[in-house]
Amino acid sequence: MTRLLDQYNNQIKSELKTKLGLKNTFEVPKIQKIILNMGVGEGKDDSKLIDKALEDLTLISGQKAIKTKSKKAISGFKIREGMPLGVKVTLRNKIMYEFLDRLVNIAIPRIRDFRGLNLKSFDGNGNFSMGIKEHVIFPEINFDKVDKIRGMDITICTSAKNNNEALELLKSFNMPFNDNKIN
Repeated sequence: MTRLLDQYNNQIKSELKTKLGLKNTFEVPKIQKIILNMGVGEGKDDSKLIDKALEDLTLISGQKAIKTKSKKAISGFKIREGMPLGVKVTLRNKIMYEFLDRLVNIAIPRIRDFRGLNLKSFDGNGNFSMGIKEHVIFPEINFDKVDKIRGMDITICTSAKNNNEALELLKSFNMPFNDNKIN
């Protein structure tokens, strides 16, 4: 069992139950999945860029990523239907907790000029999204072999009913939020 999953089952679950005033253990929010997305707009001209992004995201996540394709043609951007434009991967269970552990303890502290995660990045239903400007903050990426620094989106989907429950859940996993309140 991974370190964070063990910590969640033995410690965090009971703390959240008392802090949120829940009566049933199954009401305690948990992380359902983490989605990593990397858009590669230049990939419409050169398919090697998509393959390189796919390789990088597979290294970062520890799971095979897939190519995302355009759903419809947009002539102003010279995009045809079915053209690959990015890569994504959905993490669940043990791999998800291992990624979250690496994200919180290794990758986020390596972000340049980091002042905490924005509390306005919750969607109202308990899901949190964040953007990263440089994918090289992850230790799996060899900086010498990177052809281009790319950004990526990370979405953490929880079973929380509202933003405050999700915030308490993510804070219990040591996610570094800034001190502003949710609006």
